[in-house]
Amino acid sequence: MVGAKRVLDSTPLYDAVATMDTVTLIRSAIRALLRAAGDALEVELRGVLSGVDDYASSAKPQIDWDDSDARAELIDSRAKDGFGCLGVLHGRELGVEVTEAAVLLATVLGQDLEETGDGCFRIARKVAPDRVIPVVDPDARHGHKTSARGFDGYKGHAAADPDSEIITDTVVTPGNAGDASVAEDLIDDLFAQADGEHHRAADSGPSGDDGTADDDDAGEWVVYGDAAYGTGAFLARLENAGIDAKCKTQPPHAPGGRFTKADFYIDLPAGEVTCPAGEVAALRFDKHGGGSAHFAPHCATCPLAPECSTAAAGRSINIGPHEDVLARARAAQSEADWAEDYRATRPKIERKLGHLMRRKHGGRRARVRGKAKVDADFNLLAAAANIARLAALGLHFNPTNGWRATTAT
Repeated sequence: MVGAKRVLDSTPLYDAVATMDTVTLIRSAIRALLRAAGDALEVELRGVLSGVDDYASSAKPQIDWDDSDARAELIDSRAKDGFGCLGVLHGRELGVEVTEAAVLLATVLGQDLEETGDGCFRIARKVAPDRVIPVVDPDARHGHKTSARGFDGYKGHAAADPDSEIITDTVVTPGNAGDASVAEDLIDDLFAQADGEHHRAADSGPSGDDGTADDDDAGEWVVYGDAAYGTGAFLARLENAGIDAKCKTQPPHAPGGRFTKADFYIDLPAGEVTCPAGEVAALRFDKHGGGSAHFAPHCATCPLAPECSTAAAGRSINIGPHEDVLARARAAQSEADWAEDYRATRPKIERKLGHLMRRKHGGRRARVRGKAKVDADFNLLAAAANIARLAALGLHFNPTNGWRATTAT
């Protein structure tokens, strides 16, 4: 019932707890450490606390929150309490529970605070890239489904067969993980099929002089995804496995409507780049497979310079290690047949994710805490959706022919 095509997408899963501010994070982390410590160690830890907070309650301290000096004093005192506790634990052999609580406290202190010149601590004027949101669910993260739409929690990733609409795999990640980071895990079954087919073709003898399978076998496996999956690394992995990539690739762009990288002719074999004015610059490759070409000697007198770059050093073109793969992908998606197939197939995974997010199971809000539990719950939800889909297809068991569906997929 499941063919060789997969459509991929992700959806936000909102955290089951409230997002904490910096003061609440620090206090909760200290309270967790005090709970994890034994009686003797707790006495030592409390001995370095300032005494203005016993950390017995989860309620916010009662201060005048409109007073900036009071807020600054609150943050500094709680931060020093936290660092004092870490100082007590430094160099000791600790149990697993105490170690985990100490690591969490160190993470919270390090992500949100900075020390001023007079030795006080204040909230840093930055956002840590992997910031812990709530202490009670340290796996959750800030995420963005789009540049204008943020959320707190996790991402649920899914792969489905577009013909039968059966979900073939799910993965849950923290909310800040990129879609392409788990794309290979979602379609590991396709990679296994493709690798097996290549091995069988090699064992049975070559169809041509190069020992590869016939061209008629190409394109048997197809993967569809939006631009989040159109990364060079993932497209190269699909191409090397013989899997047809129907993942959108973002076109190059430049500010102010100036010439984009697409307006330059990049000749990778020759190691050259030709600009719209016909000037040629050599590509300088780095150890990672990428490179750059600089047109500074030509830009000063070029009549097209205003349409190209305003940089004092002139225009430069940077390429990545998978530039050739991306170029082929952009050329393919410009074809009408490619676009028609993509529009007819890709939206099916969005509809399937819409089914998963219905309120009958709790909707988009995670029902549990922790990535492992959220992952298991999302997988269970996908399994339930698959059972409902199999019922709609009329799946039944025939003693003669085995399992069959009465509705064509």
